[in-house]
Amino acid sequence: MWQYWLIAAGIFFVGEIFTVGFLLFWFGIASLITMFVSFFTSNIIIQMSIFLVTSTILILSTKPLINKFMNHKTITTNFSSLIGKDAIVVQEIDNLKGTGQIKVNGEMWTALCETNEIIPIGSEVEIIKIEGVKTIIKPISVKATQK
Repeated sequence: MWQYWLIAAGIFFVGEIFTVGFLLFWFGIASLITMFVSFFTSNIIIQMSIFLVTSTILILSTKPLINKFMNHKTITTNFSSLIGKDAIVVQEIDNLKGTGQIKVNGEMWTALCETNEIIPIGSEVEIIKIEGVKTIIKPISVKATQK
Protein backbone atom coordinates (compact mmCIF):
# COMPACT_ATOMS: atom_id res chain seq x y z
CA MET A 1 0.00 0.00 0.00
CA TRP A 2 2.96 2.29 0.56
CA GLN A 3 3.42 2.62 -3.22
CA TYR A 4 0.03 4.35 -3.54
CA TRP A 5 0.95 6.90 -0.90
CA LEU A 6 4.27 7.56 -2.62
CA ILE A 7 2.48 8.08 -5.95
CA ALA A 8 -0.06 10.37 -4.25
CA ALA A 9 2.79 12.40 -2.72
CA GLY A 10 4.42 12.73 -6.13
CA ILE A 11 1.15 13.88 -7.68
CA PHE A 12 0.66 16.48 -4.93
CA PHE A 13 4.22 17.79 -5.27
CA VAL A 14 3.97 18.03 -9.07
CA GLY A 15 0.55 19.68 -8.72
CA GLU A 16 2.05 22.25 -6.35
CA ILE A 17 4.38 23.36 -9.13
CA PHE A 18 1.37 24.44 -11.20
CA THR A 19 -0.53 26.22 -8.42
CA VAL A 20 0.24 29.27 -6.31
CA GLY A 21 -1.74 28.45 -3.18
CA PHE A 22 0.95 26.44 -1.35
CA LEU A 23 -1.72 23.92 -0.31
CA LEU A 24 -0.90 20.77 -2.23
CA PHE A 25 2.57 20.71 -0.69
CA TRP A 26 1.08 19.86 2.71
CA PHE A 27 -1.00 17.06 1.20
CA GLY A 28 2.23 15.69 -0.27
CA ILE A 29 3.93 15.78 3.15
CA ALA A 30 0.88 14.11 4.73
CA SER A 31 1.04 11.41 2.02
CA LEU A 32 4.70 10.72 2.88
CA ILE A 33 3.90 10.48 6.59
CA THR A 34 1.03 8.13 5.81
CA MET A 35 3.36 6.08 3.61
CA PHE A 36 5.58 5.45 6.64
CA VAL A 37 2.53 4.52 8.73
CA SER A 38 1.51 2.02 6.03
CA PHE A 39 4.67 0.00 6.83
CA PHE A 40 3.18 -0.74 10.26
CA THR A 41 -0.50 -1.22 9.43
CA SER A 42 -2.40 -2.26 6.33
CA ASN A 43 -5.74 -0.91 7.61
CA ILE A 44 -6.90 1.64 5.03
CA ILE A 45 -9.17 3.42 7.56
CA ILE A 46 -6.22 4.10 9.87
CA GLN A 47 -4.09 5.26 6.95
CA MET A 48 -6.80 7.62 5.65
CA SER A 49 -7.35 8.96 9.17
CA ILE A 50 -3.61 9.64 9.53
CA PHE A 51 -3.60 11.37 6.15
CA LEU A 52 -6.60 13.58 6.99
CA VAL A 53 -5.42 14.48 10.49
CA THR A 54 -1.83 15.14 9.38
CA SER A 55 -2.80 17.29 6.41
CA THR A 56 -5.28 19.28 8.53
CA ILE A 57 -2.70 19.90 11.25
CA LEU A 58 -0.04 20.92 8.70
CA ILE A 59 -2.35 23.33 6.90
CA LEU A 60 -3.76 24.94 10.04
CA SER A 61 -0.41 25.24 11.84
CA THR A 62 1.47 26.81 8.95
CA LYS A 63 -1.21 29.21 7.68
CA PRO A 64 -0.38 31.93 10.27
CA LEU A 65 3.33 31.52 9.52
CA ILE A 66 2.77 31.86 5.78
CA ASN A 67 0.48 34.88 6.24
CA LYS A 68 3.22 36.55 8.29
CA PHE A 69 5.71 36.33 5.42
CA MET A 70 3.31 36.96 2.53
CA ASN A 71 3.02 40.50 1.18
CA HIS A 72 -0.68 41.39 1.27
CA LYS A 73 -0.28 44.98 0.11
CA THR A 74 -2.22 45.77 -3.01
CA ILE A 75 -0.24 47.45 -5.71
CA THR A 76 -2.03 50.06 -7.72
CA THR A 77 -1.60 49.57 -11.42
CA ASN A 78 -1.67 51.97 -14.33
CA PHE A 79 -5.17 53.31 -14.43
CA SER A 80 -6.10 52.94 -10.77
CA SER A 81 -3.02 54.93 -9.76
CA LEU A 82 -4.20 57.88 -11.87
CA ILE A 83 -7.37 58.54 -9.88
CA GLY A 84 -6.97 61.74 -7.87
CA LYS A 85 -4.00 63.01 -9.88
CA ASP A 86 -3.84 66.37 -11.60
CA ALA A 87 -3.49 66.59 -15.38
CA ILE A 88 -3.19 69.24 -18.10
CA VAL A 89 -5.69 69.54 -20.94
CA VAL A 90 -3.92 69.17 -24.31
CA GLN A 91 -7.05 69.07 -26.48
CA GLU A 92 -10.19 71.01 -25.63
CA ILE A 93 -12.63 68.86 -23.69
CA ASP A 94 -16.15 69.04 -25.09
CA ASN A 95 -18.47 66.16 -24.21
CA LEU A 96 -20.99 67.08 -26.92
CA LYS A 97 -18.36 66.91 -29.67
CA GLY A 98 -16.70 63.90 -28.06
CA THR A 99 -13.31 65.60 -28.03
CA GLY A 100 -10.78 66.03 -25.28
CA GLN A 101 -7.39 64.78 -24.19
CA ILE A 102 -5.30 65.22 -21.07
CA LYS A 103 -1.68 64.53 -20.27
CA VAL A 104 -0.77 62.90 -16.98
CA ASN A 105 2.56 61.26 -16.07
CA GLY A 106 3.70 61.73 -19.66
CA GLU A 107 0.74 59.73 -21.02
CA MET A 108 -2.12 60.95 -23.16
CA TRP A 109 -5.66 59.98 -22.12
CA THR A 110 -9.03 60.68 -23.69
CA ALA A 111 -11.06 62.74 -21.27
CA LEU A 112 -14.66 63.65 -20.52
CA CYS A 113 -15.80 66.31 -18.07
CA GLU A 114 -18.17 65.21 -15.31
CA THR A 115 -20.07 68.52 -15.47
CA ASN A 116 -20.41 68.69 -19.29
CA GLU A 117 -18.63 72.03 -19.46
CA ILE A 118 -16.11 72.91 -22.15
CA ILE A 119 -12.56 73.00 -20.79
CA PRO A 120 -9.92 74.78 -22.88
CA ILE A 121 -6.37 73.68 -23.64
CA GLY A 122 -3.88 74.33 -20.83
CA SER A 123 -6.42 74.02 -18.01
CA GLU A 124 -5.59 72.00 -14.95
CA VAL A 125 -7.98 69.14 -14.15
CA GLU A 126 -8.26 66.33 -11.62
CA ILE A 127 -8.97 62.74 -12.63
CA ILE A 128 -11.91 61.47 -10.59
CA LYS A 129 -12.53 58.10 -12.23
CA ILE A 130 -11.84 56.00 -15.28
CA GLU A 131 -14.52 54.37 -17.41
CA GLY A 132 -13.13 52.01 -20.02
CA VAL A 133 -10.37 53.92 -21.79
CA LYS A 134 -11.62 57.40 -20.90
CA THR A 135 -10.81 59.48 -17.88
CA ILE A 136 -13.60 61.40 -16.18
CA ILE A 137 -12.22 64.69 -14.92
CA LYS A 138 -13.28 67.79 -13.06
CA PRO A 139 -11.72 71.19 -13.61
CA ILE A 140 -9.36 72.61 -10.99
CA SER A 141 -8.49 75.83 -12.77
CA VAL A 142 -9.75 76.84 -16.17
CA LYS A 143 -7.55 79.14 -18.27
CA ALA A 144 -9.39 82.02 -19.84
CA THR A 145 -9.49 81.71 -23.58
CA GLN A 146 -8.35 84.77 -25.45
CA LYS A 147 -10.04 85.65 -28.71
